[in-house]
Amino acid sequence: MKKQIMPPVKAYNNLEFLNSADARSVRILSEFYEPKSRFEKYNIKNTIVFFGSARIVARREALELLNKAKKDKSSGAKKKFENALKKLEMSQYYEDAVELSKKLTLWSMSLPEKERKFIVCSGGGPGIMEAANKGAKLAKGHSVGLNISIPFEQFVNKYVDPRLAFEFHYFFMRKFWFVFLAKALVAFPGGFGTMDELMEIVTLIQTKKVSKPLKIIVYGESYWREVLNFGAFVDHGMISKEDLKIFDFCSTVDEAFEKITAHFKKNYLNSR
Repeated sequence: MKKQIMPPVKAYNNLEFLNSADARSVRILSEFYEPKSRFEKYNIKNTIVFFGSARIVARREALELLNKAKKDKSSGAKKKFENALKKLEMSQYYEDAVELSKKLTLWSMSLPEKERKFIVCSGGGPGIMEAANKGAKLAKGHSVGLNISIPFEQFVNKYVDPRLAFEFHYFFMRKFWFVFLAKALVAFPGGFGTMDELMEIVTLIQTKKVSKPLKIIVYGESYWREVLNFGAFVDHGMISKEDLKIFDFCSTVDEAFEKITAHFKKNYLNSR
C-alpha cells in the first residue's frame, strides 16, 4: 500500500515558525490588529484609563491581613504588623478607584444615545486595576482589561468584561492601546510600572506626539509628591514650569470626577 504523503503545514498554522524570532513582526502586528478588530466590533472608541499598583488591596482584605498580623507571635511579627498597617492605609486608594470608576461609568451610561460613551479601561490585573473594573461592574457597565504576561502579580481580574479582556506579550503594544483610545487617564499610587506608564504619556504630550485633548489626573497628591519631587525638575532646568500643567493633582473622588467630566463636556460632547 502506497504511503500517504502529508501536505506541508501552511505558514499561518506553523506554530514553530510563529513562535520563532523570524515571526516576531507577525506577533507584534497580531497585538495591533486583533485588539483593533474587537474594539471596532464592540464600538469601543473612548476610554478612561486607570493606572495604579497591583499590590494595593481592598479595605476588607487589608483588615483581614491586619487581624492576622495582630495574632502573629513569630519573630517577624512586628514587621508584618507594620506592613499590614500600611496595606490598610493604602487600601483607601482601592476604594476610591472603585467609587470613581463607578461614578464615571454611571455618568457615561446616562448620556444621550447620540453622545460619545466613555469606557473604563485598566491593565486588567489586581490592585487598582481590579478596583477600576469592579467599579464599572457595580455600575452595570462594561470595562476593558489590557493584561500583560509577566512572571508575577498579573492575572485577569474577575470584573473585566470577558469580551474585552486582552493578553499582551509586548509592553509597547499594550501601551499603544492604553493611549490610542484614551480621552482621560487617572494615575493612582503605584511603583515602577505605574511611573513608567505615567511618565511615558506625559512625555508624549510634552513632545506633541499626542495632540488630542487628554486629561491626566495624578491621584493622591501626598503620595506622589513624596515619591517624586516635581518641583525639582523645574528648579534644575530639566522641564519648564508650564510642563507641570500637563496633569492635575487630585485627592478626592469628587474632584477627579468633576475635572474629568468637565474635560469631556468641553472637548468631546455635543451638548456643552
